[in-house]
Amino acid sequence: MAAIVLDGKEIAREIEEELKGRIGDLSKDGVTPCLAVVIVGNDPASHVYVGAKERACARLGIRSLRVDIAPDAEYGEVVSTVRRLNEDPGVNGVLVQSPLPSGMDEISITDLIDPIKDVDGFHAQNLGRLVQGDVSGLLPCTPAGVMRMLERAELDLRGKRAVVIGRSRIVGMPQSLLLAQRGVDATVTIAHSRTADMADLCRDADLIVAAVGSPNMITAEWVKPGATVIDVGVNRVADNSEKGYYLTGDVHPDVLDVAGALSPVPGGVGPMTIAMLMSNTVRATEMQH
Repeated sequence: MAAIVLDGKEIAREIEEELKGRIGDLSKDGVTPCLAVVIVGNDPASHVYVGAKERACARLGIRSLRVDIAPDAEYGEVVSTVRRLNEDPGVNGVLVQSPLPSGMDEISITDLIDPIKDVDGFHAQNLGRLVQGDVSGLLPCTPAGVMRMLERAELDLRGKRAVVIGRSRIVGMPQSLLLAQRGVDATVTIAHSRTADMADLCRDADLIVAAVGSPNMITAEWVKPGATVIDVGVNRVADNSEKGYYLTGDVHPDVLDVAGALSPVPGGVGPMTIAMLMSNTVRATEMQH
């Protein structure tokens, strides 16, 4: 029997409907949430992502402010832009779109963002709260979106084995913390490029979260029948189509025949990430007011 497909688009629509009520409550007090996105350079994928964020803001009535900075700009211009947005009381959420041009320190720039406006959830203070088990603030959007997908699937992870493939500060590490937190109680293994016998680890797992950026790396032979598989990867693979590429995840399509539930690419974690960014923007606005 084929796996249940975890429809990120549908769950994201439900989240947006929830947010509309909270945005309406803020508007009664004369407050309109505002998200500022700083984009440095001309990376095509970054412009696609920023466009998706702007469209989500428009659907919800969130004010969207975009600041474009030239790819050859000095580091100091980015720093001064972030500081200006921090000080602007009309701006509730600030993010600097990744990747930055070579030579710019993304972590240092992220840590310049006021933690209460850090809607990406990457500031050291917000990640530190997560390490302490505090999930009441601004969480990294992709891991938070994965958790909402798992809640929607009514997956009981207490005592179950979870393997997170990837150890980035953006997805892998915060994802492992969220899965291991009290109330979720999964037993989590973090796998990465130096992990031995990764396929064996995955075959024992009740949940696999693949966030490694390697097209179709996780095959059906890696997956225990009935396991839940969350595919975070979005990879562009060249082909002869009009676009010149197609999108695929870290999980091979054949996994659909083995897994109990699977998130698709596209249409899975991607829409959830945008939805959780909108949620963080509303949450940041509520905390500031």
